[in-house]
Amino acid sequence: MVFANLLFIYAFLPLNILLYYCCKNQKWRNLVLVAFSLFFYAWGEPVWITLLIFSAGIDYIHGLIIESNRESWKAKAAVFSSVFLNIGLLAIFKYSGFIISNINAILGTSINSPQFSLPIGISFYTFQTISYTVDVYRGHVKAQTSPLKFLMYVSSYHQLVAGPIVRYSDIAPEIDNRSVSPQDFSEGITKFCIGLAKKVIIANPAGKLVEVYMNGNLSQLSTAGAWFGSLLFALQLYYDFSGYSDMAIGLGRMFGFHYNKNFDYPYISRSATEFWRRWHISLGSFFRDYVYIPMGGNRQHQYFNIVVVWFLTGLWHGASWNFVLWGLYYGVILIIEKVFLLKVLEKVPSLISHIYLIFVTLVGWTIFYITDMSRLKEYLKIMFSASGWNDHQLSIVIANHLYWLIIALIFCIPITQWIKGKIQDSEYSTQAFYGFIGTVLNMFLLLICTSMLAGQSYNPFLYFRF
Repeated sequence: MVFANLLFIYAFLPLNILLYYCCKNQKWRNLVLVAFSLFFYAWGEPVWITLLIFSAGIDYIHGLIIESNRESWKAKAAVFSSVFLNIGLLAIFKYSGFIISNINAILGTSINSPQFSLPIGISFYTFQTISYTVDVYRGHVKAQTSPLKFLMYVSSYHQLVAGPIVRYSDIAPEIDNRSVSPQDFSEGITKFCIGLAKKVIIANPAGKLVEVYMNGNLSQLSTAGAWFGSLLFALQLYYDFSGYSDMAIGLGRMFGFHYNKNFDYPYISRSATEFWRRWHISLGSFFRDYVYIPMGGNRQHQYFNIVVVWFLTGLWHGASWNFVLWGLYYGVILIIEKVFLLKVLEKVPSLISHIYLIFVTLVGWTIFYITDMSRLKEYLKIMFSASGWNDHQLSIVIANHLYWLIIALIFCIPITQWIKGKIQDSEYSTQAFYGFIGTVLNMFLLLICTSMLAGQSYNPFLYFRF
């Protein structure tokens, strides 16, 4: 099941909210949330519920061991065991086929690869549980003693299958004791509706066009078409993933959880360094706090640390060489920026630095999208060829989708924040007026999304495969 689904919007979510708030006792509310979360997860692949519960059980037990054996070798052994087992599960289910196929290619062997389908959300909940045991070991949080509460943290359907990566330390007080004000609930609905609109109104149409340009016949692709295809994928990925994160954050607010922001208008950045402070913030902060800083951060071997972090970031996204190449691509760019380029970008006009950033990201998303290395090489060759800018068919496509494209580009910048500020600053702005505007906006977006979802079958979520 996905959030941008009529069954979820008009049956699953209302029933969950009704039963949840019918329960006055916090324990019963937790039970309701766990039951709905496991059902949500089982809708796609029920067999992987056992793996989810097993992973949660491992880290629940390890957390208790660490808590009761602080400052001893047992605590160190427990945190090492937790990380080893979690990474081991991820390696088995996500990377075993990739590893074996490369061994076969290098050694000329014919080892059979295990046939695993990728458990939905394993990359996200694995990182969440790792952050939990490490934070308990560091003394940032106390171990959760209730297995039900810990399972609720791991399995909560709001953020289970595609993030954001929610650290236990960020919501520990709300796990034990939370309440929801009418304003919280209202803002949660608004956040959900905005995320839904991003996904349905912009990401899905962009995805259809991406298929035409990036999966089509390369012999018929012009240079202009290649760049346009990469731009469309940049829009699809941003609106798909930021939309999903907005919906997750909104759902959390409806149930009393305050998840951190995961996207902060990344395409307004003036450098790749700034871009990665604004894109998928929860993943970037995870690698910073649990890999980069423990390795030495900026203090020692900085450039080596950057390369390692970005190699792992690329590999986290998928078991394919294009993801590794994508990660190393950004690792090299970030090192170049730290050495000298950031100083240059700060001095040049902002338009030039924005163009630089868009150029870097479009090349990066091309590497990210195309998993076949020979096809990737050919696509990049077309992008950087000296001819093929006069594309009549592309002109027709742009003309037919002009208004949609303008909307997609405009909402990449914080124009909504500007409008919100203007409304709040107006002489007519009262809590009632502001609430009325929000209600009208939510109903309008929900009506459009409902009509579009009822009439289309193309509705993927890109980050489910990670």
